[in-house]
Amino acid sequence: MITTMAASCSLVCCEEERDSDKAIIVRFSNGNVQNAEKLGLTMYKNADETNPRKKSRRIMAAESDRLSYVGNNFGAGSLKCNNLCKYYVGVLNKETMQMEVHCAELFNMQPVIPGEIEESAKTQDPTQTYRDKVDSLIEAFGTNKQKRALSSRRLNQVGSDTLHQAVAKAANTVIDQKGLEALQQEVAETEAQGDLAFHLPPCNAGADRPEDVYLFDDCILYSVSTILSPVEFASLEQAGTKMASLTPEELKKLRDGGCLSVVKHLENLPSVGEARDKISRCAFYLSLLLNLARQRSITRKVQNVVSSSMRSKLAAYSLALLLHMSHMTCDITLLHRDLAITEARMIDVAKSMGLTLIKLPRVKAEEDGVRDTSRQAALVLPLVKYEQSMERRKRKKLH
Repeated sequence: MITTMAASCSLVCCEEERDSDKAIIVRFSNGNVQNAEKLGLTMYKNADETNPRKKSRRIMAAESDRLSYVGNNFGAGSLKCNNLCKYYVGVLNKETMQMEVHCAELFNMQPVIPGEIEESAKTQDPTQTYRDKVDSLIEAFGTNKQKRALSSRRLNQVGSDTLHQAVAKAANTVIDQKGLEALQQEVAETEAQGDLAFHLPPCNAGADRPEDVYLFDDCILYSVSTILSPVEFASLEQAGTKMASLTPEELKKLRDGGCLSVVKHLENLPSVGEARDKISRCAFYLSLLLNLARQRSITRKVQNVVSSSMRSKLAAYSLALLLHMSHMTCDITLLHRDLAITEARMIDVAKSMGLTLIKLPRVKAEEDGVRDTSRQAALVLPLVKYEQSMERRKRKKLH
């Protein structure tokens, strides 16, 4: 394109100009250059020509007798105007009186002071996280409240690191002393019986008599979480008397209500004496435990849900009570039906208590239909320690 100018000068635009043909305009941030002929200028370009973002990067270096200058068209120090505007520069050929117009790019040249770049590189650690940078700003410009919060968080972090180191050291010491396989076996056994261990009644595994393993005064619950005292046992006298005098019709109603274990003992009460009084009182209290275990929730001032762990605890204490009522034996088939839990769960409770399991031979079913698959548990010294492989397999299957 040729345009005639007023001073008999024509304007020529360079066609198909490449990036390397662009004119370079430099300006110095600290003043004007007085002797441009003595200023050595060098252009550096990025070696990666395939990357569209890097191939246009340029660095301009200028050397003078006093200072060195550097400018670039990328990064924090570059001029944003190169992206927002397009600059042109005209070069006049005085012989032909034609002015060639070229695309131009601006560079802001800043003096380079020896040692400043190295110090700046040290202060800007590339490994710093966003949290570290924010903390640095709080230290420099934060309020007193922010600085106190920062100090508190760092102290807590130091304490947490110290605790982790102490725990790791203690764990390594235990592993070295016991061995990894022994510890893994202990952990597996503890996890397997962890669900039932804290639901059991107070146990004296080293007792000389079966009656002393689960003491009578320690095996009867009062409101689930406390142990029945002699005073509380005495308060059951009137209720025990009524239980001992129930009619056959009342016993049938009690059986239909899901108290098979209670009815079995009431039908076989001793005729007279202290044993009759004790079993009748225990039978009444056992009926309360069974009714409690079958409830979905207990409503007083607030609503308490009867959880599966509470049912396991009720099963353990009911089983311990029945042992004292039946000469250290108990029909767990009747009990699991009374408690409305599965037989497998009832067997797990009996195993966790160290009881000996006895499966009676199949007998023709009677009218009540409960003698055909009866299974009993007996307290025999020493207590049985069962393998926990079954529980471990169940846990693994759940995961």
